[in-house]
Amino acid sequence: MNTAADPARFDIVARIAQCVPELRPAERDVAALILDDLASAARASIGELAQRAGVSIASVTRFAKTVGCHDVRELKLRLAQAAAVGDRFLRGGPAGTSEGAAKPRAADAEAEPLATRVYDEIHTALARNHELLRQAPLAQAVAALARSRMIYVFGMGGGSSALADEMRFRLVRLGRPVASYQDSLLQRMVASTLSPEDVVVALSVTGRVPELVDACRIARDYGAKLVALTAPASPLAALADWLVPIVASETDFIYKPSSSRYAMMMALDVLVTELALAQPEESRELLRRMKHTLDAHRGGGERQPLGD
Repeated sequence: MNTAADPARFDIVARIAQCVPELRPAERDVAALILDDLASAARASIGELAQRAGVSIASVTRFAKTVGCHDVRELKLRLAQAAAVGDRFLRGGPAGTSEGAAKPRAADAEAEPLATRVYDEIHTALARNHELLRQAPLAQAVAALARSRMIYVFGMGGGSSALADEMRFRLVRLGRPVASYQDSLLQRMVASTLSPEDVVVALSVTGRVPELVDACRIARDYGAKLVALTAPASPLAALADWLVPIVASETDFIYKPSSSRYAMMMALDVLVTELALAQPEESRELLRRMKHTLDAHRGGGERQPLGD
Protein backbone atom coordinates (compact mmCIF):
# COMPACT_ATOMS: atom_id res chain seq x y z
CA MET A 1 0.00 0.00 0.00
CA ASN A 2 1.46 3.35 -1.09
CA THR A 3 1.27 5.89 1.73
CA ALA A 4 3.44 8.54 0.12
CA ALA A 5 0.54 10.56 -1.34
CA ASP A 6 -0.21 12.29 1.94
CA PRO A 7 2.18 11.20 4.69
CA ALA A 8 0.97 13.89 7.09
CA ARG A 9 -2.73 13.07 7.09
CA PHE A 10 -4.91 10.34 5.67
CA ASP A 11 -8.24 8.70 6.41
CA ILE A 12 -7.30 5.73 8.60
CA VAL A 13 -10.74 4.13 8.34
CA ALA A 14 -10.61 4.06 4.54
CA ARG A 15 -6.97 2.94 4.65
CA ILE A 16 -7.75 -0.05 6.88
CA ALA A 17 -10.65 -1.07 4.64
CA GLN A 18 -8.41 -0.87 1.58
CA CYS A 19 -5.69 -2.94 3.25
CA VAL A 20 -7.91 -5.77 4.50
CA PRO A 21 -7.37 -8.06 1.44
CA GLU A 22 -3.59 -7.81 1.93
CA LEU A 23 -3.56 -8.54 5.65
CA ARG A 24 -2.54 -11.73 7.38
CA PRO A 25 -5.29 -13.51 9.34
CA ALA A 26 -4.04 -12.15 12.68
CA GLU A 27 -3.88 -8.65 11.29
CA ARG A 28 -7.43 -8.98 9.95
CA ASP A 29 -8.54 -9.74 13.49
CA VAL A 30 -6.93 -6.51 14.61
CA ALA A 31 -8.65 -4.63 11.79
CA ALA A 32 -12.05 -6.06 12.73
CA LEU A 33 -11.54 -5.11 16.37
CA ILE A 34 -10.55 -1.55 15.49
CA LEU A 35 -13.33 -0.93 12.97
CA ASP A 36 -15.90 -2.20 15.46
CA ASP A 37 -15.05 0.60 17.93
CA LEU A 38 -12.52 3.24 16.90
CA ALA A 39 -12.71 5.24 20.11
CA SER A 40 -12.10 2.22 22.32
CA ALA A 41 -9.19 1.07 20.16
CA ALA A 42 -7.65 4.55 20.32
CA ARG A 43 -7.69 4.43 24.15
CA ALA A 44 -6.35 0.88 24.48
CA SER A 45 -2.72 -0.01 25.04
CA ILE A 46 -0.92 -2.22 22.54
CA GLY A 47 -1.21 -5.12 24.98
CA GLU A 48 -4.97 -4.58 25.37
CA LEU A 49 -5.43 -4.47 21.59
CA ALA A 50 -3.54 -7.71 21.22
CA GLN A 51 -5.50 -9.40 24.01
CA ARG A 52 -8.89 -8.30 22.69
CA ALA A 53 -8.07 -9.39 19.14
CA GLY A 54 -6.55 -12.67 20.34
CA VAL A 55 -3.24 -12.01 18.59
CA SER A 56 0.34 -11.23 19.54
CA ILE A 57 1.71 -7.77 20.20
CA ALA A 58 3.92 -8.24 17.15
CA SER A 59 0.80 -8.67 15.00
CA VAL A 60 -0.56 -5.36 16.23
CA THR A 61 2.75 -3.68 15.43
CA ARG A 62 2.83 -5.20 11.93
CA PHE A 63 -0.75 -4.12 11.38
CA ALA A 64 0.08 -0.50 12.25
CA LYS A 65 2.91 -0.43 9.72
CA THR A 66 0.87 -2.19 7.03
CA VAL A 67 -1.81 0.51 7.13
CA GLY A 68 0.79 3.27 6.78
CA CYS A 69 1.64 4.23 10.36
CA HIS A 70 5.15 4.39 11.75
CA ASP A 71 4.13 2.62 14.94
CA VAL A 72 1.16 1.79 17.16
CA ARG A 73 1.30 5.20 18.80
CA GLU A 74 0.66 6.90 15.46
CA LEU A 75 -2.08 4.38 14.70
CA LYS A 76 -3.86 5.24 17.95
CA LEU A 77 -3.54 8.97 17.23
CA ARG A 78 -5.13 8.54 13.81
CA LEU A 79 -7.87 6.38 15.26
CA ALA A 80 -8.67 9.09 17.80
CA GLN A 81 -8.85 11.67 15.00
CA ALA A 82 -11.17 9.42 13.00
CA ALA A 83 -13.40 8.74 16.01
CA ALA A 84 -13.78 12.48 16.57
CA VAL A 85 -16.07 12.82 13.53
CA GLY A 86 -18.78 11.17 15.60
CA ASP A 87 -20.28 7.74 15.94
CA ARG A 88 -23.23 8.62 13.71
CA PHE A 89 -20.88 8.63 10.68
CA LEU A 90 -19.15 5.39 11.63
CA ARG A 91 -21.98 2.98 12.36
CA GLY A 92 -24.78 1.97 10.02
CA GLY A 93 -28.33 2.25 11.30
CA PRO A 94 -31.89 2.63 10.16
CA ALA A 95 -32.23 5.34 7.50
CA GLY A 96 -34.85 6.99 9.64
CA THR A 97 -32.88 7.14 12.88
CA SER A 98 -32.56 10.59 14.42
CA GLU A 99 -31.22 11.82 17.76
CA GLY A 100 -30.16 8.24 18.55
CA ALA A 101 -33.73 6.88 18.53
CA ALA A 102 -34.36 3.77 16.48
CA LYS A 103 -37.28 4.70 14.27
CA PRO A 104 -37.44 2.42 11.23
CA ARG A 105 -38.99 3.66 8.00
CA ALA A 106 -40.60 1.93 5.00
CA ALA A 107 -41.08 -1.44 6.69
CA ASP A 108 -43.47 0.09 9.19
CA ALA A 109 -46.75 1.28 7.65
CA GLU A 110 -47.11 3.82 10.45
CA ALA A 111 -43.58 5.18 10.12
CA GLU A 112 -43.27 8.94 10.03
CA PRO A 113 -43.18 10.19 6.40
CA LEU A 114 -39.81 11.47 5.27
CA ALA A 115 -41.36 14.81 4.31
CA THR A 116 -42.47 15.23 7.93
CA ARG A 117 -39.01 14.30 9.25
CA VAL A 118 -37.33 16.87 7.00
CA TYR A 119 -39.90 19.53 7.87
CA ASP A 120 -39.55 18.89 11.60
CA GLU A 121 -35.77 19.30 11.50
CA ILE A 122 -36.06 22.53 9.49
CA HIS A 123 -38.65 23.85 11.94
CA THR A 124 -36.41 22.95 14.90
CA ALA A 125 -33.43 24.72 13.34
CA LEU A 126 -35.47 27.87 12.74
CA ALA A 127 -36.95 27.84 16.24
CA ARG A 128 -33.54 27.46 17.89
CA ASN A 129 -32.16 30.44 16.00
CA HIS A 130 -35.20 32.70 16.30
CA GLU A 131 -34.37 33.99 19.78
CA LEU A 132 -30.73 34.54 18.84
CA LEU A 133 -31.77 36.71 15.90
CA ARG A 134 -33.99 38.83 18.13
CA GLN A 135 -30.93 39.71 20.22
CA ALA A 136 -28.48 40.22 17.33
CA PRO A 137 -27.08 43.73 16.61
CA LEU A 138 -29.06 44.00 13.37
CA ALA A 139 -29.58 47.78 13.48
CA GLN A 140 -25.84 48.44 13.69
CA ALA A 141 -25.05 45.97 10.92
CA VAL A 142 -27.76 47.46 8.71
CA ALA A 143 -26.41 50.96 9.27
CA ALA A 144 -22.99 49.81 8.10
CA LEU A 145 -24.48 48.18 4.99
CA ALA A 146 -26.51 51.30 4.20
CA ARG A 147 -23.53 53.66 4.29
CA SER A 148 -20.95 51.34 2.70
CA ARG A 149 -19.24 52.16 -0.56
CA MET A 150 -19.33 48.47 -1.54
CA ILE A 151 -20.53 45.23 0.05
CA TYR A 152 -18.61 42.01 -0.49
CA VAL A 153 -20.26 38.73 0.44
CA PHE A 154 -17.94 35.79 1.18
CA GLY A 155 -19.13 32.20 1.44
CA MET A 156 -17.50 28.80 0.97
CA GLY A 157 -18.72 25.22 0.93
CA GLY A 158 -22.09 23.84 -0.09
CA GLY A 159 -24.63 25.95 1.79
CA SER A 160 -22.69 29.17 2.31
CA SER A 161 -21.54 29.39 -1.32
CA ALA A 162 -25.12 29.33 -2.56
CA LEU A 163 -26.32 31.73 0.13
CA ALA A 164 -23.55 34.23 -0.70
CA ASP A 165 -25.17 34.62 -4.11
CA GLU A 166 -28.59 34.70 -2.45
CA MET A 167 -27.53 37.67 -0.33
CA ARG A 168 -26.19 39.41 -3.43
CA PHE A 169 -29.56 38.92 -5.15
CA ARG A 170 -31.39 40.38 -2.13
CA LEU A 171 -29.11 43.42 -1.79
CA VAL A 172 -29.27 44.26 -5.49
CA ARG A 173 -33.03 44.73 -5.14
CA LEU A 174 -32.37 47.43 -2.57
CA GLY A 175 -29.94 49.31 -4.78
CA ARG A 176 -26.83 48.38 -2.83
CA PRO A 177 -23.53 47.89 -4.68
CA VAL A 178 -22.62 44.27 -3.94
CA ALA A 179 -20.49 41.39 -5.19
CA SER A 180 -20.20 37.80 -3.95
CA TYR A 181 -17.11 35.61 -3.95
CA GLN A 182 -16.78 31.91 -3.18
CA ASP A 183 -13.25 31.17 -4.40
CA SER A 184 -10.69 31.39 -1.59
CA LEU A 185 -7.94 32.96 -3.71
CA LEU A 186 -10.32 35.59 -5.08
CA GLN A 187 -11.50 36.33 -1.56
CA ARG A 188 -7.92 37.01 -0.48
CA MET A 189 -7.30 39.19 -3.55
CA VAL A 190 -10.49 41.20 -3.05
CA ALA A 191 -9.86 41.54 0.69
CA SER A 192 -6.50 43.17 0.00
CA THR A 193 -8.19 45.94 -2.04
CA LEU A 194 -10.69 47.02 0.61
CA SER A 195 -10.88 50.17 2.70
CA PRO A 196 -12.83 51.48 5.73
CA GLU A 197 -15.72 52.43 3.41
CA ASP A 198 -16.31 48.77 2.52
CA VAL A 199 -18.21 46.03 4.34
CA VAL A 200 -17.65 42.28 4.13
CA VAL A 201 -20.57 39.98 4.93
CA ALA A 202 -19.14 36.54 5.75
CA LEU A 203 -21.34 33.45 5.81
CA SER A 204 -20.19 30.29 7.60
CA VAL A 205 -22.23 27.97 9.81
CA THR A 206 -19.13 26.78 11.66
CA GLY A 207 -16.99 29.91 11.44
CA ARG A 208 -13.95 27.67 11.21
CA VAL A 209 -13.10 27.53 7.50
CA PRO A 210 -9.42 28.61 7.51
CA GLU A 211 -9.43 30.24 4.06
CA LEU A 212 -12.56 32.28 4.78
CA VAL A 213 -11.28 33.39 8.18
CA ASP A 214 -7.96 34.42 6.63
CA ALA A 215 -9.68 36.48 3.92
CA CYS A 216 -11.81 38.25 6.52
CA ARG A 217 -8.74 38.93 8.64
CA ILE A 218 -7.03 40.53 5.63
CA ALA A 219 -10.11 42.68 4.98
CA ARG A 220 -10.11 43.82 8.61
CA ASP A 221 -6.40 44.62 8.40
CA TYR A 222 -7.18 47.08 5.60
CA GLY A 223 -9.97 48.69 7.59
CA ALA A 224 -13.08 47.05 6.14
CA LYS A 225 -15.97 46.30 8.49
CA LEU A 226 -17.15 42.73 8.97
CA VAL A 227 -20.68 41.42 9.45
CA ALA A 228 -20.50 37.69 10.21
CA LEU A 229 -23.40 35.27 10.03
CA THR A 230 -21.76 32.44 11.89
CA ALA A 231 -21.37 30.40 15.06
CA PRO A 232 -20.74 32.29 18.30
CA ALA A 233 -17.32 31.70 19.88
CA SER A 234 -15.85 30.74 16.49
CA PRO A 235 -12.69 32.26 14.95
CA LEU A 236 -14.83 34.12 12.41
CA ALA A 237 -17.11 35.49 15.13
CA ALA A 238 -14.07 36.80 17.00
CA LEU A 239 -13.17 38.95 13.97
CA ALA A 240 -16.64 40.38 13.43
CA ASP A 241 -17.66 43.96 14.10
CA TRP A 242 -21.25 42.71 14.19
CA LEU A 243 -22.14 39.09 14.82
CA VAL A 244 -25.42 37.60 13.62
CA PRO A 245 -25.27 34.24 15.44
CA ILE A 246 -26.11 30.97 13.74
CA VAL A 247 -26.31 27.83 15.88
CA ALA A 248 -26.30 24.48 14.10
CA SER A 249 -27.58 21.39 15.87
CA GLU A 250 -27.18 18.35 13.67
CA THR A 251 -29.12 15.17 14.41
CA ASP A 252 -28.11 11.56 13.83
CA PHE A 253 -30.10 11.51 10.57
CA ILE A 254 -27.06 12.12 8.36
CA TYR A 255 -28.61 11.26 5.00
CA LYS A 256 -30.32 14.56 4.29
CA PRO A 257 -28.75 18.01 3.76
CA SER A 258 -28.06 20.07 6.85
CA SER A 259 -30.98 22.09 8.21
CA SER A 260 -28.56 24.76 9.39
CA ARG A 261 -28.69 26.44 6.00
CA TYR A 262 -32.32 27.33 6.68
CA ALA A 263 -31.23 29.10 9.85
CA MET A 264 -28.63 30.94 7.78
CA MET A 265 -31.25 31.90 5.20
CA MET A 266 -33.58 33.17 7.93
CA ALA A 267 -30.78 35.34 9.33
CA LEU A 268 -29.99 36.60 5.85
CA ASP A 269 -33.65 37.45 5.17
CA VAL A 270 -34.02 39.24 8.49
CA LEU A 271 -30.87 41.30 7.89
CA VAL A 272 -31.92 42.33 4.37
CA THR A 273 -35.48 43.11 5.46
CA GLU A 274 -34.13 45.32 8.23
CA LEU A 275 -32.12 47.16 5.58
CA ALA A 276 -35.22 47.62 3.39
CA LEU A 277 -37.19 49.00 6.34
CA ALA A 278 -34.35 51.37 7.25
CA GLN A 279 -34.82 53.08 3.88
CA PRO A 280 -38.54 52.49 3.23
CA GLU A 281 -39.23 55.09 0.53
CA GLU A 282 -36.16 54.20 -1.51
CA SER A 283 -36.81 50.46 -1.12
CA ARG A 284 -40.46 50.80 -2.12
CA GLU A 285 -39.60 52.69 -5.30
CA LEU A 286 -36.87 50.25 -6.33
CA LEU A 287 -39.13 47.25 -5.74
CA ARG A 288 -41.95 48.94 -7.66
CA ARG A 289 -39.65 49.46 -10.64
CA MET A 290 -38.61 45.82 -10.60
CA LYS A 291 -42.19 44.61 -10.36
CA HIS A 292 -43.24 46.88 -13.24
CA THR A 293 -40.34 45.72 -15.43
CA LEU A 294 -40.92 42.04 -14.72
CA ASP A 295 -44.69 42.16 -15.23
CA ALA A 296 -44.19 43.95 -18.56
CA HIS A 297 -41.83 41.17 -19.59
CA ARG A 298 -43.54 38.02 -18.33
CA GLY A 299 -47.08 39.03 -17.44
CA GLY A 300 -48.72 37.75 -14.30
CA GLY A 301 -50.68 38.86 -11.30
CA GLU A 302 -50.12 41.31 -8.51
CA ARG A 303 -49.05 38.64 -5.99
CA GLN A 304 -46.46 36.85 -8.08
CA PRO A 305 -43.08 36.71 -6.30
CA LEU A 306 -40.62 39.38 -7.28
CA GLY A 307 -37.83 37.86 -9.37
CA ASP A 308 -39.45 34.43 -9.84
